[in-house]
Amino acid sequence: MDGVLVIDKPEGITSHDVVSRVKRRLGARKVGHLGTLDPIATGVLVLVIDGATKHAEALQGGHKGYEATVRLGQATDSYDREGVVTSEADVTGLTEAKVKEALDGFLGSQMQTPPMFSAVKKNGVPLYKLAREGKVVERAPKEIEVFSIEMTAFELPLVKFTVVASRGTYIRSICHDLGERLGVGAHLVELRRTLSGEFSIEQAVSSELSRSELMEAILPLKEVIADKAQKTSEIDGASG
Repeated sequence: MDGVLVIDKPEGITSHDVVSRVKRRLGARKVGHLGTLDPIATGVLVLVIDGATKHAEALQGGHKGYEATVRLGQATDSYDREGVVTSEADVTGLTEAKVKEALDGFLGSQMQTPPMFSAVKKNGVPLYKLAREGKVVERAPKEIEVFSIEMTAFELPLVKFTVVASRGTYIRSICHDLGERLGVGAHLVELRRTLSGEFSIEQAVSSELSRSELMEAILPLKEVIADKAQKTSEIDGASG
């Protein structure tokens, strides 16, 4: 059963919930995932099954692609809709051109500070645990890269955009920072991951499928490794 299974995670459950559900349904010995999604997020959650768990680190590289909806004019402590509102502002003066310009400013390499509600650890303690205690601590920024970002809908106070970014990029932070740049505050309302490294939403299946249907959707480990090696070779050849 060694292989990779691309799941379309539904909203309202954790990535761990999906892992447990699939492991139980398949009767697998081991199941892991290649990059978590917040409960409010949907889309590509890549699972590694049995022997493929040993190759998790090698398989989880690559860009991440998302479709996001941001709510302008309202900031929250968690940077998303599940948090406590910390500020509100009037957005009637914002224009589509101004918001687009601000979004375009995220293109390229930059330093990003992780949100307090994240799994990043401070002195061995996850930040979200400190945040739940009402604590805010200094976080070390890390370098990320946004390869593309495009506004797809402008209906104030909501703005939709697509983004492709490096692994480890927090889209919640982009939404928060967008609000800061526009001077009105903002938070993430909806998030759907469409791409995770070599795996796309077109390959994703529901975790509610039957055992036999899930088995049919598993990508054999040998094929995944061979495909990744070929694509890496093509990239290296093009850059050389």
